[in-house]
Amino acid sequence: MTQSAAATATPTASETQTDASAVAPDSSFVEDFTTSAAAGKVTAAYPQSWQPYPDGTSGMYEPSSTVSVHDGVMDVALGGAGTAGTFGSVEGAWGHVGGSFSVRAKATGGDGNGAAFMLWPTSDVWSDGEIDFPEGNFESSPSAFQHSMTPGDEANRVQVDTGVSWRDWHTYTVDWVPGKSVTYSVDGKVLETVTQDVPTTPHRFMFQVGNWGASGNLLIDWVSTTE
Repeated sequence: MTQSAAATATPTASETQTDASAVAPDSSFVEDFTTSAAAGKVTAAYPQSWQPYPDGTSGMYEPSSTVSVHDGVMDVALGGAGTAGTFGSVEGAWGHVGGSFSVRAKATGGDGNGAAFMLWPTSDVWSDGEIDFPEGNFESSPSAFQHSMTPGDEANRVQVDTGVSWRDWHTYTVDWVPGKSVTYSVDGKVLETVTQDVPTTPHRFMFQVGNWGASGNLLIDWVSTTE
């Protein structure tokens, strides 16, 4: 696999993160990006929907210069700085323990780069479980990756192929039942249910793209989470 978002630094929580044990998660969250916002204005326009990484994180992420909203989509510019952030409210985005997580997305251009949408542990302890979907380089087909929860073995993972293209609009859904199963679906069609290495602790729903590859755009039509 060529360099992609999957190869970025281990995610760390935004500076806006609150103590997950002190607040309830967003029980039902939908954002369909109906309010336009220029780059640098998105966080102010969507304070309860988008929690970006601070500019300069890992020396590669600059979401204030790459993310805009127009024509009903979140538009992530590719080919310059990287982008990373969490979907949901300041208070509730970090407290998900199970639920349904969906995003409708496509990419134009961006060859050599890629995206990783993921459920990442709020603890930032990798062995608490990492669920990636969709993930992959934009010139290839995205997949799901469910990582081992055995300390020291986290890089091992189960891969579920989608057979679809980033170049077309698709809805990607993760249905997570803590400690029991994770089901991956595209456009409402179940691909596979995985019953090993299923997290039980608070996670957040986020994405990353790298700061390499050709120019292009990652477009996000809507995102939703349901406990």
